[in-house]
Amino acid sequence: MTAPHDTMTSVAQGDTPVLERLVSMNLNSQADSGLDPATYFLVRLAALVAMDAPPVSYLVTLGLAEDAGVTIEQAQGVLIALAPAIGSARVASAAGKILRAFGLAAALTEDDRA
Repeated sequence: MTAPHDTMTSVAQGDTPVLERLVSMNLNSQADSGLDPATYFLVRLAALVAMDAPPVSYLVTLGLAEDAGVTIEQAQGVLIALAPAIGSARVASAAGKILRAFGLAAALTEDDRA
């Protein structure tokens, strides 16, 4: 068997060290940061925008942010605050990815209802 095949077989059987590492990296980061939950997720949102993250990253972060009481107005405020520092193109890209993330979330919800 090839290395990629072995890796995919391993993941399919539940051996997911990369995913486990990602989860473990985030387990205590909010508490360790000393930030309140809303501020913590707004900072994470800013980081995603600055690094031009993919839509799925926004989906996860904004879902958790909503659970922490972050409002859409606060998220928009982050985009407005970032624009002078990182540029309008990066903010526009983030806004589009956020919309795609919400579309993905809606599609997943529809699949769950079907």
